[in-house]
Amino acid sequence: MTSPATTPLRQVRVTRYVTPLREGGSLPAIVEADDEGMYVVKFHGAGQGPKALVAELIAAEIGRALGLRIPETVLVELDLALGLAEPDPEIQELLERSAGLNVGIDYLPGSLPLGAPEGAGISPELAADIVWFDALMANVDRTPRNPNLLLWHRRLWLIDHGAALYTQHGWKDDLAAIAANAGARFPVIRDHVLLPIAASIAEADERLAPRLTPEVIRAAVAVVPDALLEGIGPFATPAEHRAAYITHLTARLAAPRRWVEEAEEARGSRA
Repeated sequence: MTSPATTPLRQVRVTRYVTPLREGGSLPAIVEADDEGMYVVKFHGAGQGPKALVAELIAAEIGRALGLRIPETVLVELDLALGLAEPDPEIQELLERSAGLNVGIDYLPGSLPLGAPEGAGISPELAADIVWFDALMANVDRTPRNPNLLLWHRRLWLIDHGAALYTQHGWKDDLAAIAANAGARFPVIRDHVLLPIAASIAEADERLAPRLTPEVIRAAVAVVPDALLEGIGPFATPAEHRAAYITHLTARLAAPRRWVEEAEEARGSRA
């Protein structure tokens, strides 16, 4: 069987800036690319920086490996000239800072944001799988206020994972410390939008954890291009950065998984 790591992400080039999505704090935008596709692009020059794009890529790969529906992710090349032609000063500055490689997610036309999860046709098992995934990835951004879930063709799609792996912003150049802290509990899971309708998180753990083999973890991290890992600290090279993400995720999956216990306790308290 071919390893997922042998399949690199597609790369496209922006041909037209369509519209900003101002409800996003990082000012993402809908763009048209040279493959005639439309994408929601997150820019490495935004306030959250390249690490948010790294989280987006890794989380998307992990989510797909778990069988969750996540729109196709692509690498998006942005020409400096596109920014120079933008009349809005704020957008122009963002585009100029973001010349080069960025991350795009396939635009789902006609999709609707999830409202109240009750009555939306989401199975309790799927809700539990998503809660488990977000607890693993320490995604702080799947709350009722900002669920980042879309309904498209009567199916649930997960978007916007830039807030996942938030502990990476405080990492030091120390793999042992990263491993030691990786299994920490995740109290924010109590605010997860799908927790009220989720089935057992412990049973989701039994279903999902075996799918994330070391090979799957390495493949997910391997999709991150060097351009997003250079000069962001705390590590000197892209290879060292990748080793840190692999170390973190591997250690977080090691038993006992306190974050699973915490998610199950949170579910029980809301039953």
